[in-house]
Amino acid sequence: EVNPSNMMPKPNQKRASRQREKLSTDRESSTIPISERNDALPEHQRDATTTWQYPSEQMFFNAIARKGWRPKEEDMTNVIKIHNAVNERCWGEVMKWEKLHARECDCPKLLKFRGRPREYSPKARLLNFLGFKLPFDRHDWVVDRCGVDVRYVIDFYNGKSNDPRAPIAMHLDARPALDSFGAFFDR
Repeated sequence: EVNPSNMMPKPNQKRASRQREKLSTDRESSTIPISERNDALPEHQRDATTTWQYPSEQMFFNAIARKGWRPKEEDMTNVIKIHNAVNERCWGEVMKWEKLHARECDCPKLLKFRGRPREYSPKARLLNFLGFKLPFDRHDWVVDRCGVDVRYVIDFYNGKSNDPRAPIAMHLDARPALDSFGAFFDR
């Protein structure tokens, strides 16, 4: 069952059928403030100031397996750390744009997001036409700018070197979606 407000399934903390090792079900709080308008929040949390909760190792394992990949339990601790760090960086990139509107709203919050890994943005398609690689993932984040919904597009590019000893690297391209004159003006 998928929540239509954020296109996410209900949190699944159950052990997967092909899973060999036990995974943590502990969730970490992010620094990303979540809008009280978010329908995914339980009713008792809607009036409280809260932050986005990252998935547990078990939830992430289940999500990856649901998409048809074959995750390894022993990788989940590091995968979660990378996932959470990347999302914190995404929020930082969105906040760079939101600073342009600090006078009208000094406390933007994440309303919802949607992963769109196979839907390439027009910018990504144009760059690909010019010879660059396509992003490996895309998210659309909707920010609650004090009652105004603002959509951001985030393309995730592999920035890793061909050297197998090089650390994992990625490039984020976060920007307002061009679906309003204000976003066009900001960009």
